[in-house]
Amino acid sequence: MAWVLTILGIMALIVLHELGHFAVAKAVGMRVERFSLFFPPTIARFRMGETEYALGSIPAGGYVKITGMNPEELEDLDPEATRRAYYSQPPWKRIAVIVAGPGVNLLIAFVLFWAILLSGSVTGSASLNELDPSLNAIVSNTSVLAVEHGAPASGVLRQGDRIVAIDNQPVTVASARRRIEAHACAGKPTDGCRAATPVRLTVRRDGQLRSLSLYPRYDKEAKRMLVGVGFGAIKHYGALAAAGGSIGAMWHATTGTLTGFFKALTSSKTREEVSSIVGITQTAHATVVDGAGIALVFLGYISLVLAVINLFPFLPLDGGHVLWSLAEKVRGKRISLMAMYRYSSVGIVLLLFLVINGVSNDIGRLGG
Repeated sequence: MAWVLTILGIMALIVLHELGHFAVAKAVGMRVERFSLFFPPTIARFRMGETEYALGSIPAGGYVKITGMNPEELEDLDPEATRRAYYSQPPWKRIAVIVAGPGVNLLIAFVLFWAILLSGSVTGSASLNELDPSLNAIVSNTSVLAVEHGAPASGVLRQGDRIVAIDNQPVTVASARRRIEAHACAGKPTDGCRAATPVRLTVRRDGQLRSLSLYPRYDKEAKRMLVGVGFGAIKHYGALAAAGGSIGAMWHATTGTLTGFFKALTSSKTREEVSSIVGITQTAHATVVDGAGIALVFLGYISLVLAVINLFPFLPLDGGHVLWSLAEKVRGKRISLMAMYRYSSVGIVLLLFLVINGVSNDIGRLGG
């Protein structure tokens, strides 16, 4: 079920992107020949007015075909089709249609991040805080933020419990960790071994103090004794503050994406971390399994990245169409298709290089 939700979520981002192009093209009077959910071979289709709506057999997104996206097409069109073709429209209309696609993805990211902050989702806020630490969505204190399933604290501590003291000594977050680590296993520590003595906790729950105890376990990866809790509390946001936090997280993620893109072109170590759609889908599946909050943050992040990459100024990406429409407006006359593609070829080669590199990395990971 998690895989189904993962694939549907990623497909929805791509289809909604295309729906943005479609809706604005219709609104400004362009002739839309086809709107396809998924890619050919086509398995079903119907026509409504001048537009054919199709269902493809390859579930990798969708596409919109607008008459006259290539200026050379205009020579073979009848006068009415030519009048409503993409390249017959003023630059502002073309830019509006093109920007609508990534605009929808940006809106999706904003709404998802805003909803997570407004709702106070523990896993979602923690995930957003990792994406943008400047959010400070997690307040540092000795409250229990989350309890790991199956950990020593599971069934003993609850989210929202405030740890007042450990072994009868008042604690901060740092001293709480030190006191937990002091309860060692008998003999040489091995992964999963239980502490020889229990940790005695004084906890404030629902306004009352409670005495609890549990046995920490040694974690080989962390190289210390753990009880399986995350410390901290969720910062509460109003609607406006959540909107500001969402925009801040988007900006932080955007600058990180652009920096990562340029680093991937110059650093072999960074290139080893690049993933294709295969790796992205695997990561998305893991976030779905981890919970709705983390999954929604990841979906918003992927939507944001999809928008950013599509706005790179190279044809056939959306940013390339915007760039040449602006250039035409400034120049006052149309720019040749050959000139557009000569300029774009370098950027497209670099993007293809990263895509191929990502696929290669994913194949290597899948093969162990």
